[in-house]
Amino acid sequence: MAGGAEGIARDRVAVAGASGFVGRALVPRLVADGVRVRAIVRDLTRARTRLPPTVELSRADLASGDGLDRAVYGVDTAYYLVISLGSARGRAFAEQDREAARRFVEACDRSGVRRIIYLGGIGEADRPLPAHLASRREVARILGSGSAELTTVGAAMIVGAGGASFEMATQLVERLPVMVLPRWVETRSQPIALADIVEYLAGCRRLPATAGRSYDAGGPETLRYWELLLRIGARLGRVPRLVTVPVLTPSLSAHWVGFITEVDAATARPLVDGLVTEAVERDDSLRRLLPFRRTPFDTAVDLALAARAPAPGGRSRIRWRHFPRSLGGGPLRLFRGARRSG
Repeated sequence: MAGGAEGIARDRVAVAGASGFVGRALVPRLVADGVRVRAIVRDLTRARTRLPPTVELSRADLASGDGLDRAVYGVDTAYYLVISLGSARGRAFAEQDREAARRFVEACDRSGVRRIIYLGGIGEADRPLPAHLASRREVARILGSGSAELTTVGAAMIVGAGGASFEMATQLVERLPVMVLPRWVETRSQPIALADIVEYLAGCRRLPATAGRSYDAGGPETLRYWELLLRIGARLGRVPRLVTVPVLTPSLSAHWVGFITEVDAATARPLVDGLVTEAVERDDSLRRLLPFRRTPFDTAVDLALAARAPAPGGRSRIRWRHFPRSLGGGPLRLFRGARRSG
């Protein structure tokens, strides 16, 4: 296909990860802009139920590279919204992310794709990062190693129904009237509404000046994690008591999230690891390029809660079987007592 790439009318935009959390919101936004969208997905049946009927679907597997050349053929700009978080055990997700990014950028090179727009994470560039954020940085490096110009938009927690970080926080608030939390609850971040990150991603495509650049995209408020939990609780009418303890390891925290919420421990571990790193905008250049009124945090939470599907088994469901028995009965008694008091 590489040989036939010249002279193609490149009026399509491809979206890898189109049926995921952010992709399902971005694709209709691009369609509303008059863009011809090709959705790159693994499951065509699921994609048909999640995406507008006018969108072209292209099945491809980033793990094997199967179908990728066809998926990006004739495309000018490709969005990369793929992350392996939770689909591989331990630190294997980082290698899975790297391999998927390599296959994607190689296919884009063969097809002559001119631009890639990537949704990454916010983290201080001059410091070591937890595995989750380090993987996002490495994916950006790989995507930028090809011939296409890369635009990276980094975000902290995206506030929207179905987002893993938002669901983790919300379900903890829903299910625990008392929370025992580690010191990382003091970490600051700028959570951003799903609609706002979509506006930034769509806007970058329209602005050639964003090609080859990296940006941070935060919401209008900087919150510590404990403040974020209390603000979500206020919107739910269910404000928890927070108890901070000096020692609560990431592994224990991940198991705790796994048995309290619908976010499994494999997904929770890298998310919890990432909470020790501040996720705050380092500059406001993207806001100056794409000015609009960013959604206040409380409004973003209200919109996300209104769009959520009911949690399986009801909000009081706690998955005790996921809590490691080696931790003894003390933590279980504490959480069961907290549940009864609610």
